[in-house]
Amino acid sequence: MTIRVFFAILLCKLLRFASRLLHRGGTAMPGRFALKVCPGLLGLLARQVKTVAITGTNGKTTSARMIEEAFAEQGLAYLSNRSGANMLDGITTEFVMNSTLSGRVRKDYAVIECDEAAARRVFPQLKPKVVVVTNLFRDQLDRYGEVTHTLENIREALRCTPEAILCLNADCSLTASLAGELPNEVRWFGIEPGAAPSRPKPELSDATHCIRCKTEYEYDYITYGHLGGFRCPRCGYRRHRADYAVTDVIEQRPDGSDIVMDLGCESAVVTVNLPAMYNIYNAAGAVAAVTEMGLGAHAAVDALAKFQCGFGRMERFDLAGGTRMMLVKNPVGCNQVIEYLQTMREKFVLVICLNDRAADGRDISWIWDADFEGLNALAGRLDEVIVSGDRAEDMRVRIKYAGVDDAFIRVERDYETLVRTLAKETRPVCMMPTYTAMLELRQTVIRHCGGEDFWE
Repeated sequence: MTIRVFFAILLCKLLRFASRLLHRGGTAMPGRFALKVCPGLLGLLARQVKTVAITGTNGKTTSARMIEEAFAEQGLAYLSNRSGANMLDGITTEFVMNSTLSGRVRKDYAVIECDEAAARRVFPQLKPKVVVVTNLFRDQLDRYGEVTHTLENIREALRCTPEAILCLNADCSLTASLAGELPNEVRWFGIEPGAAPSRPKPELSDATHCIRCKTEYEYDYITYGHLGGFRCPRCGYRRHRADYAVTDVIEQRPDGSDIVMDLGCESAVVTVNLPAMYNIYNAAGAVAAVTEMGLGAHAAVDALAKFQCGFGRMERFDLAGGTRMMLVKNPVGCNQVIEYLQTMREKFVLVICLNDRAADGRDISWIWDADFEGLNALAGRLDEVIVSGDRAEDMRVRIKYAGVDDAFIRVERDYETLVRTLAKETRPVCMMPTYTAMLELRQTVIRHCGGEDFWE
């Protein structure tokens, strides 16, 4: 070990210690300074560890928590970037904090979620054994650009890890295209035809035309967004049959789902401890990853019924008549949350917090693509909509144009006042914040009703 590595690790640990004393988290900043001292630090530490990496637009944190639960259930020594610090700086911090000053990592495994744009910097150093690509949707146009740019970022990252096993979403035509140009072994996960009700047409598609020949796709079935049984009538590019396949969605409940999964040589009834179709995809991807890491499919299946969701991702709080917080950041994800709200059977209060900071994406035009008109289906159950955040007035206008009576919409910018008011509620509360709003709002909520900090 060189003196440079030693000082980089020492500096990172000291900065993390100071940050925690100040209750600042210290999830990314310590790694940023450590990398200034030793730019290849992550690569030096990660080579000792068997890593599963998760990237893609939606579902990274939840998928990582599902996989992490399986590792914990098996008693494996692992590290993870549970805080959601998924850029190079934050991932480096986690590896350093799980290593000695001499550079020996104390854990055998790592479960790492990685930002799509950061993957091309992270993967060459991380050298993961398994990579899960959840899906690709339009997201933060000011940062990522068009969705094809995101796809190219991930493809470039994977070219540096030809030894990794890729677990790809068979139902996403963009994600699936990675298999054709890379030498990696591929395992597919997805929802098979007839397993769930099909939509008549994509309600919002980020991939209407074939990525190979630009012909408009035809669909045998659609689960949501552009996911489903796509096929190109011209060049023949089409959905690949899944190795880890959901063959039946038995029941979807407000608190979870029961599904049947094909695990290769057998089928199993699987309980997913989170609601909504997108979490069924997350569960299928997690089963694929855990199995390909060598733990066995049943380890993953058992974990799905027990795991606790990542912070702000369908997270429950003991506030008001029960509170659930659901991060939203792009049109397709937002639509899925609105569909979940439509399963609510009792009257509730909806809180929507919209920020436009760097981590959210400066461009908030996506709210006009999201199907907020779906809130009209909640007539009689949606008692009040409270809007907050830096762009609260923009959200108020959007909700009003969606058809929600302005008399039911209230603006409350101060989170402390908002949470104190909600604490007196007897009705359930559903919160839909963007990323930076979620961090601030969540911190206020846990001050009132308890809970762990986002990095714990």
